Amino acid sequence: MGQKRAIATSASEERLEKLLEERLNPGSNQEIIDKRIWDLFGETWCVMFTDLSGFSRGVAKFGIIHFLQTIYESQRILIPVLDEFDGILMKDEGDSLMVLFRNTNKAIQCAIQMQKACKRYNEGRVLEEQILLCVGLGYGKILKIGDTDVFGAEVNAASKLGEDTAKAWEILVTNAVKENADETTDFDFEPITEIPPGSDGAYKLLYTLDEPKWVVL
Repeated sequence: MGQKRAIATSASEERLEKLLEERLNPGSNQEIIDKRIWDLFGETWCVMFTDLSGFSRGVAKFGIIHFLQTIYESQRILIPVLDEFDGILMKDEGDSLMVLFRNTNKAIQCAIQMQKACKRYNEGRVLEEQILLCVGLGYGKILKIGDTDVFGAEVNAASKLGEDTAKAWEILVTNAVKENADETTDFDFEPITEIPPGSDGAYKLLYTLDEPKWVVL
């Protein structure tokens, strides 16, 4: 299975490289080549990026074993939630995950349930052992190259929101996510001022964890 995935990804990368090389040729019709690239690799997805708050500081203070343990524990409790909501894990790098969802509301509900899973895990643990999750979501047409890489404005925006802007317990989303979410009473949206490049707006998801003291406002 892994070999088939590697072959498919390699074939996709080779096709993209050939088109990009052709695009660089003098006199090439870049508009036509761009359309071919989008026809080949363009897909619509909801993209999730996660990060762990204070992770780098924890590594510096507690060392590499703490680093590995935190990654292991975060993946152990979060990946089953991704599976439950039909998320496709594309990459895990350090303390970050990149995940794709076909359904925007499933991505939002998954993010909320991931935060709830972290809350349950953290109960009774000292601060340095807690998993403090940050999440960013984007939605739109992206370039998906095989099963390993995605590119696009909403990918960049979700990455910025999840890995740089969001604080512990926060779920930040682009305007495209808000516009494509189904109406529900489970959550609401609050505009934020830090709008990532490539998005025309960004919001903090207002949701409630199991106990009132963990309401995120």
